[in-house]
Amino acid sequence: MFSRAVVGWMIAEREDADLAEVLIAATCAKEGITPQQLTIHADRGSTTTSKVVAELLVDLGVAKTHSRPHVSNDNPFSEAQFKTMKYRPSYPDRFGSIMDARAWARPFFYWYNHIHRHSGIGLLSPAVVHAGQAKAQVAARQEVLDSAYAAHPERFVRGRPTAPPAPTAVWINPPASARELKTRDSSANALTGAPTAADPGVSRVSAAQPPLDTPGSAADPAPDRELVVDTTNTP
Repeated sequence: MFSRAVVGWMIAEREDADLAEVLIAATCAKEGITPQQLTIHADRGSTTTSKVVAELLVDLGVAKTHSRPHVSNDNPFSEAQFKTMKYRPSYPDRFGSIMDARAWARPFFYWYNHIHRHSGIGLLSPAVVHAGQAKAQVAARQEVLDSAYAAHPERFVRGRPTAPPAPTAVWINPPASARELKTRDSSANALTGAPTAADPGVSRVSAAQPPLDTPGSAADPAPDRELVVDTTNTP
């Protein structure tokens, strides 16, 4: 999620928990994932919630989270990647066979990981960020921009250009700070005497967010959540 890199993929004739187990195990081995290092976020499909996959994740020491029921954009990074795939000019109306689908997918995932420049990660490729080379790449870009600016400053009407920064953190649901909200409320109340959010009759929803896999209660079917929906990597 941090790098947007596709670290493993599989095209099969059917969705199956045993195949999901193979994909996850092989990808963790390829990426050198150690126990207690990884969290997998998935939808609530029968495959990802199956006992087979759950037991595998326990064996691998991998934590898991799930999207809220009936909330598709709780996995915005996957949804954005799917849109990038389906909006590629070469994406066909249909594939002639499973072999055709795999033959199309191999160059696509190479392009996506190594050539595609993603605006959500500073116009870097996912492979560069995934390999920990983002800072070096940004520094190299800045050197080129500095040289261009020194040679022809009149061409840069907005001043010295700056390379887009490398990402430092990525969240599906940014942890809204209830502490900051409480501090802000306390400061305002000290000056105005206004009631706090905890007082009866105040309708403002708390900034604290429920876990990803916890649905809203019947009294609050749409809890206030702050989602990062990344659609900037579409063509």
